[in-house]
Parts: sequence; structure tokens; C-alpha cells
Amino acid sequence: MAIEFFNDSPGITDVPGFRVGAAGCDIRNKGLERLDLTVILADKPCAAAGVFTTNDVKAAPVRFCQSALIASKGMVRGIVANSGNANACTSVQGDQDAEAMAKLAAAAVGSPSDTFMVCSTGRIGELLPMKKVAAGITEATKRLSRDSAEGTRAAEAILTSDTRPKTATACFAWQGKKITVAGFAKGAGMIEPNMATMLAFVATDVSAEPAFLKAALKSATDQSFNCVSVDGDMSTNDTVILLASGASGVALNAQADGALQKLFQEALDRICFALAEKIVGDGEKITKVVAVEVEGARHRADAEKIARAIGNSLLVKSSWFGEDPNWGRLADAAGYARTGLDEAKLDIHYEDVPAVLAGKPLPENKPRWKEIVKARQFKVRINLNLGSAKFRLLASDLTDGYVNYNKSE
Repeated sequence: MAIEFFNDSPGITDVPGFRVGAAGCDIRNKGLERLDLTVILADKPCAAAGVFTTNDVKAAPVRFCQSALIASKGMVRGIVANSGNANACTSVQGDQDAEAMAKLAAAAVGSPSDTFMVCSTGRIGELLPMKKVAAGITEATKRLSRDSAEGTRAAEAILTSDTRPKTATACFAWQGKKITVAGFAKGAGMIEPNMATMLAFVATDVSAEPAFLKAALKSATDQSFNCVSVDGDMSTNDTVILLASGASGVALNAQADGALQKLFQEALDRICFALAEKIVGDGEKITKVVAVEVEGARHRADAEKIARAIGNSLLVKSSWFGEDPNWGRLADAAGYARTGLDEAKLDIHYEDVPAVLAGKPLPENKPRWKEIVKARQFKVRINLNLGSAKFRLLASDLTDGYVNYNKSE
């Protein structure tokens, strides 16, 4: 049973049991032309699960969602999300505004006041313009539909410094019924796993308990959104939410057929990885996307520390921008991760071309490395030859364009 995958799809409108609507309400004070508010609505109460930032400074919407999932026992009607303002570091008023957003969205669709989750992304430290937000919620709920064009609009409405929407859909058949998993995301800057300044909304038409969804989502997130880095900055607003409408009539839980569980997890993994890859590929002013693959570690945690040290090194990222295969910087970063690597066992490859084998440099291969690092996407592979654990991180280069873009708001 193969999984069909569709890149750059309409997103959540592909999933039976959900409608979306988007609006522009001028949260940025730059005119109504830009979309900045999205509503996702399930036809009936649906199971939900979320994974959130581990930053000690959590935005009001993050705190609200975490509390709402507990209070509702994981059963909600939808999500309301805005861009242009993160509603982070906004004290008590921010908490009140997040709650007000949820109530406004619920009232607009005739749902109980405690059935909506809230997400925000954008500038930190400013209060939401609630009159504009209220108008946007009214407009977005009027537009609620399953139309593919509205699905694209909904994906566009949560973008900040992104240059394009990020969507994907996966489908598979089970006992004569079609199951769909689809989603959309945003993120381009302030990107560092656990997670990043990113929002991702994924929906499916299976029927599942919130606890099952949470386990599946955490597994998918650990392999995707938590394995990317653009600039090493962890955000206050990271949120990934998974909703399940039950419209397919297929029940999925811990007691379900193992083959069904495996197919669903694979579909969810593919969606999350595709969205995560799109986030790195759309990093602010980047020119390179680099897969840092660390293998042969004693423990996965060691491999992860080394991959993050390399992927977040300003020297390494600068050399990638300069198309300079400076493997010495890779070795240096791997070493200061301080996992106890043995230099005499260290292998470093650019794609499949060795730069170092068993600690011995191979300078005769430099012309081949230089060709590899000219590509927009390439892979560096570090083998510690100490065990069987591994970790893969998607990272980007550091450009003068990134500095100029972020030197002021």
C-alpha cells in the first residue's frame, strides 16, 4: 500500500472534515492587501494534539494552547492564527488577547467559547491590535470553505519573512477507504530546533484519540521540525498542531492494526519532513541548504550535539556561503561539541567524496569538494566510527543578506 505524496498542494482543504478561511486585517499597519489571519474549522469537535517551544519565554498563544488542550481533553473545533504580531512578551494583556481571539472565533462559528486554539507569529513585544483582529476573524469565518484556492490563502496568511507558502498532502488507502494527511507551515528566520519561529498545522481524516495523536506528532516532530536550523535562534511561539476529523470512518489508536499505524506514521512523517525542509529552503536570504549527517556515534545525543555544533557554527555557515569546502571548520565544530570523539577515527565526506579518512586529510580531492559546495543543496557526512547512532540536521548558510535583513526591524 503506497503513500501518494503531493508537494505544494492546497493543504488542509485536501482533508475531508475541515474548512479554512483567510483575511487581511492590517495587523502590520501596511494596508489590507496582505493576508494576516487564518481560521481552520472542523465540521464537528475533533481530536487535537500539539508540540510547542521549549523556550522559557513562551508567547501568550503558546501558553493558551497548552492550557486549552488540557482543559478540553484534546477535543477542539479549530484554530485561529495571525501573522505580523507574535503576542509574545506582552504580559497579562497578551494572555487576555489570546483568550479573546479564541472566544471571537468560537462565537463567529457558533461554537462553545472554549473550543478554539490560538497561534500568533511576527514581531515580539507589541500588543495585538484587537479591533483589527476581530474584524479579520469575522471576515475569515465568512470565507470558510473547502476550496483549494482558500487553502492556499490560508497558508499565505500566516507568513512573515517567508517568500512562499509551504504546503503538502499525503494519501493512502486502507480497506477500501482513503486516508489523507495534509498541512501547511511558516518559518524563515529565528529557526532552531525545539522548535523555531514556526507554525505548522496538520490535519487528517482518521478518527483518533488525542493521546495517540500526541505520540505520533512527537515522533514526527523529533525527526523533522526538531532537525532543522537556519540561524540558531529558538523562538517564543513555536507550535505544531495536529487535528483529526474522523471523516474517513477509519479508527486509529494504539490497538489498531499495526500496518495501519505504520502507514499513518509514515504519511505524517513525510508531511512534517516536507514542511520542515521547505522552512530551511526558505530561510532568510540563504543560498545553501546543507544536510549535516553524523553517524557512527556512541549515542544519538552525541550525534545530535555534533550536528548542531556544525550546523550552527558561524564559521561553517559563512564558508558554505563562500562555497569554500573548509573541512577544518567541520572538524573543529565536531570537536567542541565535546562528545569524546577520536580524531584518529574521524571520517569527513562532502557527498561521497572523502575529505578526511581516519583522521588523515585528502587534499587531492579538493577540486571535487569545490564543485560539490557550489550546489544549492549538498550533504556533509561525519563518521565518528565509535558506534551505530546517527543524527541528520538540515541547516543553511549565513549570508550578508541575512545580516542586512535582520540588522533592524
